[in-house]
Amino acid sequence: MSEPEYLTNTRNGYDAIAESSAEMFRSEFDGAPLDRAMLAGFAETVRRDHPDPRAVDVGSGHGVVTSFLAAQGLAVSGIDLSAGMVEYASRTYPDLDFAVGEMGRLPVPDAGVAAVVAWYSLIHVPAAERPAVVAEFRRVLRPGGYLLLAFQVGTDTRHLDEAFGRDIALDFHRLDPDDVASLLEVCGFEVFARLVRLPEPGSATAPVPQAFLIGRTPVPAPSTEPPPATARS
Repeated sequence: MSEPEYLTNTRNGYDAIAESSAEMFRSEFDGAPLDRAMLAGFAETVRRDHPDPRAVDVGSGHGVVTSFLAAQGLAVSGIDLSAGMVEYASRTYPDLDFAVGEMGRLPVPDAGVAAVVAWYSLIHVPAAERPAVVAEFRRVLRPGGYLLLAFQVGTDTRHLDEAFGRDIALDFHRLDPDDVASLLEVCGFEVFARLVRLPEPGSATAPVPQAFLIGRTPVPAPSTEPPPATARS
């Protein structure tokens, strides 16, 4: 059975621009203090609650965010649909693990990680497919695990046929934070935090508002059952 068209287009598009787009995305991240603060606070929260802070960066791209999270103390690996992106990230950050994979079918066991980060990767998933993807994030998270989503705010879809001198066919779905929060709750998350950053003049990657949502999986309530009676000898 052939894969959905959006997966093929996303893979081919990022394969095409893996090398040529690297410098722009790296420099934009270096100039985004609130983005870095959100990621640093997220990582510290995960480490506070999970002694074994395993994490997966879904849609890891050039590996910039994966590397930043590793520097914040998370045991993080990257997964990306694009083999070109994985090759670039592996070459640039040889001490980190990157693998080709699909966010809707993560190569992670049930409750296998303390954190999932989807930093501008859910934006390529059509609305009809998003619940299944978010449910997959939920599957791989431990109780009390954290999910961080970053995305452009809006209700429209931006389509690009060309970028960095290469022909592509990429859709960028802008999302409404309230809709995303509702989706998290439907998929079994508690909304833990949210931030909306206004557009930044002169930024190639932030021409519209940007949103950051953190969800958390529930922690089972402590048992209220009385301890069993000790047998008398």
